[in-house]
Parts: sequence; C-alpha cells; structure tokens
Amino acid sequence: MKSKQNIAALMTGALFGFGLGVAQMIDPNKIQNFLDFSGAWDASLMLVLGAALGVSFFAIRIILTQQSPRFASRFALPSKPHVDRSLLIGATLFGIGWGLAGYCPGPGFAALALSSWEPVVFLLTMTAGFILHRFIVRP
Repeated sequence: MKSKQNIAALMTGALFGFGLGVAQMIDPNKIQNFLDFSGAWDASLMLVLGAALGVSFFAIRIILTQQSPRFASRFALPSKPHVDRSLLIGATLFGIGWGLAGYCPGPGFAALALSSWEPVVFLLTMTAGFILHRFIVRP
C-alpha cells in the first residue's frame, strides 16, 4: 500500500510541477508583478488561482463522499477547525516571503528545473526557517 501511495504522490507532484511551469508560477517576476497592485500589475495569475479554486471546490466534495482514500486507511484532514493566532502569523509570514522572494514551496521546487541558483537559495532559507521554528515554538 505504501508504494502505491508513493507512486501516486510522485505522479501528483509531477503533474502539479508541470502545471506550475505552464502557468509561469515558477517565474518570480511574474509572481511579483501579480502582487504589485499599484505598479505593473499582471492579473493573469487570477485565472490560475480561479481554476485551482474551482477544481478544489468540486473535487473535495466528491472525494469526501468516499469511505477512505484510495491508497490510505483514512483522510488526513486539518485538526483545528478555527483560525487562530498561529495561523494568522504563519499566513502573514508566508505572504511576505512570497512577495519578497517570488517563490512559495511548490514553485520553489519546480523552479529547480530551471538550473538557476535563486530557487536553491530560497529552498535552503525556507528549510532554515523550518529548523528555526522548531527551536522557537515548542509543539
């Protein structure tokens, strides 16, 4: 069962990375222009976000009608049903980092295919942030 999960994860990740490339979400300039409302705003990523929301909206409703996932014993759903301080701080830091770097984790990994040093620096600093978080915030 675990190997089927790994194959499904690999295929899903590859499809996701391909989609990020096609949508140009691995280009930091494209992301920064999308976030620049007062300057050279590029609204084309609204189509990407809208498509993602649409697919997710319907897919989650269909998937959750199943007894269990195809390759796991149960669904891994969020345990906290409410918005708390931790979530707001994390989302704010994520947004700031996304705006400054032009990468978020998915596009950061997908951009490794471009053979550029920027996504490597992004992923290393993101990992350093994860490690720092473990020392600052106790679970």
